[in-house]
Amino acid sequence: MRNEAKVVAITGASSGIGEATARRLAADGHRLFLGARRTDRLDALGREIDEAGGTAAFRRLDVTDAADVRAFVAAARDRYGRVDVLVNNAGVMPLSPLDALKVDEWDRMIDVNVRGVLHGIAAALPVMRAQGGGHFVNVASVGAYEVSPTAAVYCATKYAVRAISEGLRQESDGTVRVTLVSPGVTESELAEGISDPAAREAMKAYRAVALPASAIAGAIAYAVAQPAEVDVNEIVVRPAASAQ
Repeated sequence: MRNEAKVVAITGASSGIGEATARRLAADGHRLFLGARRTDRLDALGREIDEAGGTAAFRRLDVTDAADVRAFVAAARDRYGRVDVLVNNAGVMPLSPLDALKVDEWDRMIDVNVRGVLHGIAAALPVMRAQGGGHFVNVASVGAYEVSPTAAVYCATKYAVRAISEGLRQESDGTVRVTLVSPGVTESELAEGISDPAAREAMKAYRAVALPASAIAGAIAYAVAQPAEVDVNEIVVRPAASAQ
């Protein structure tokens, strides 16, 4: 049985968790609006969803640009008439020890992982308030609960996403739901952005046991499917065989 159809906008939809979430939510009958920088991938994903009987459109999106995120949300609303769910999924993970002094990479993580989520909230919250309800699904990480070597800044950004999500939940009058989804090790392209050689090698071992992105998509689909009076606040998903 299909869930009540909703309009779902997804950032970082060109690969990994975002791509898997798009496929899952389309299969559940939701109408999708996809955003990422790699429009060739979005186009291919959109065509795949359409050919399978789903509904998807896309727009190029840079979540570090507040105006671009506003335009993305506005485009989703213009196309479908409303925005029921925003999945703030875009993220980067260029791990390195602090003494490597990769300040540009620190700034990039803050811009994408923290400001990107804030830009999404700033763009979509007025839309959701005006239409009488909505749902933010913010993708964090188990790094929102623990810190490990080479991941101090990355974990700091995910702690921030957790704090922002909880603050937004507490400030809601109940019409806007907030879900934090924190994946453990998951198959994705995140590790490809690690420029520090030692951190890159360590991550290979760390990621030896990993979840498929579809597992996280399933958790997101569960939260989205709940009735309006049910707010699933936090979901942590780890590989069963991992102690991390």
